[in-house]
Amino acid sequence: MTALQLKPGTSWSETYARCLRAAPEAFAADRLLNLVRGEWRAVGTPGEHTTPLDGTPIPGPPRVEMDEAQAAVAFAIQEHAAWGKQPMEERKARVAAAVEGLAEQRDLLALLLVWEIGKPWRLACADVDRALDGVRWYLEQIDRQLAGRSPLPGPVSNIASWNYPMSVQVHAELVQLLAGNAVVAKTPSQGGFHCLTLAHAVMRRAGLPVTLLSGQGGRIADALIRAEGLGALAFVGGRANGRKAATALADLNRRHFLEQEGLNTWGVWDFSDWPTLAAHLRKGFEYAKQRCTAYPRYVVQRSLFPAFLETYLGVLDGLRFGHPLAVADPADPLPELDFGPVIHATKAAELRGHFAAAVTARAVPLYVGDLAAGAFLPGQSTDAYLAPAALLDPPTSWALQHSEPFGPLDSIALVDTEAELLAAMNAGNGSLVASLATDDLAFADRIAPDLLAFKIGINKPRSRGDREEVFGGLGASWKGAFVGGDLLVRAVSYGPDGAEEKLYGNFPSYSLYPPR
Repeated sequence: MTALQLKPGTSWSETYARCLRAAPEAFAADRLLNLVRGEWRAVGTPGEHTTPLDGTPIPGPPRVEMDEAQAAVAFAIQEHAAWGKQPMEERKARVAAAVEGLAEQRDLLALLLVWEIGKPWRLACADVDRALDGVRWYLEQIDRQLAGRSPLPGPVSNIASWNYPMSVQVHAELVQLLAGNAVVAKTPSQGGFHCLTLAHAVMRRAGLPVTLLSGQGGRIADALIRAEGLGALAFVGGRANGRKAATALADLNRRHFLEQEGLNTWGVWDFSDWPTLAAHLRKGFEYAKQRCTAYPRYVVQRSLFPAFLETYLGVLDGLRFGHPLAVADPADPLPELDFGPVIHATKAAELRGHFAAAVTARAVPLYVGDLAAGAFLPGQSTDAYLAPAALLDPPTSWALQHSEPFGPLDSIALVDTEAELLAAMNAGNGSLVASLATDDLAFADRIAPDLLAFKIGINKPRSRGDREEVFGGLGASWKGAFVGGDLLVRAVSYGPDGAEEKLYGNFPSYSLYPPR
């Protein structure tokens, strides 16, 4: 078998050199800069970091302390006042210029996502494209969406996860800017900071009032969440940090939308269309299930388990994983992989430990993938890679019984009654999505309202969605305003005459369940 090699022109040194040429104001030879107080500045202490692809050292996020974070937010508040007075046509022109500038850097942004967070090339390109296409839609709709509305009284603070820097974070920021708000954004500590640095360099060149800084959440959180003068908080992350953010906001009556993890499940009951399910299962492994709408838990009617198992194991055997930039011949295109590494070696080791702990507690090791089946460079580190694995009936005491693994580690529960199906599917105390595979649509209609998930798919998966579709979560998976399409604009603007309004969302004081 021919040894694989790195695709020419894609090495980290070549990629970083391209960043230096594309945005010399934001990248130094040995470090990233922070966009604070209106300029790119060499403030903060760069940390050590390695790429999950093969352990190559790369510049880490330059973490600032509280005093710099406070100064950055204070400057953003000043910029917000001027930006909100800009005519709509001027705001649209600058955002459109940023979108076109980002489109010019599309391939470099995608390559940074490959190196920083391990996305296969196709998925990295899709992340960038979805961000740009989404903002183009808002540019067409924003006059209607903002009719009679006004900006928030202060900037929107963004604290986002590492897994979708473009299609979640940058996309949201550009919509917030269209609505007349300045933006403050924190880079995720685990990855995505190079991509975000390049994106914000383009945005700043277009004349947009954006701030981008790095820092340890526990040290600068008060500046990004509680600072007087901020207008809203947009958060994407785990429940522990989301809970801290919600607690910090409790006495401020400040707008917020906090997207938190949820254990999304797929129930299988009175079902027979296994080829269709197989296609959905295969797609579900994209990016190693490192996304908020992945399905890591399957709840299966016991009598259907043989057919489900045959389908499921066939999917796992056909998964393609490995180094996203490894090719057999320099002329070959980048490989079509389902997934590369997980976000870092520590996460891979953690998931291996969870698997072993479940087996020790008498779960059945249903499938154990082999890293030898992956496509890797000779001698490269594979510490951050995890072959797909699955457990049957893990114990209720298992650490992942009520939380998402965020990796290619599935669990399967067998049930005999509808009540057991509901209980098993709702074990995570709220989620973003859930699905039912069933031939009995009357059964689906009857049981779907009792599932603690914001979106329910019948014989299909559900996704985050945007544009014309609402997105949110039920239970502990979400706090605050629901977003997507018009609702995202409403969440970052005030109603007619600057009036405060009751937003559609998942708030402590009342519960609004979304339409199915």
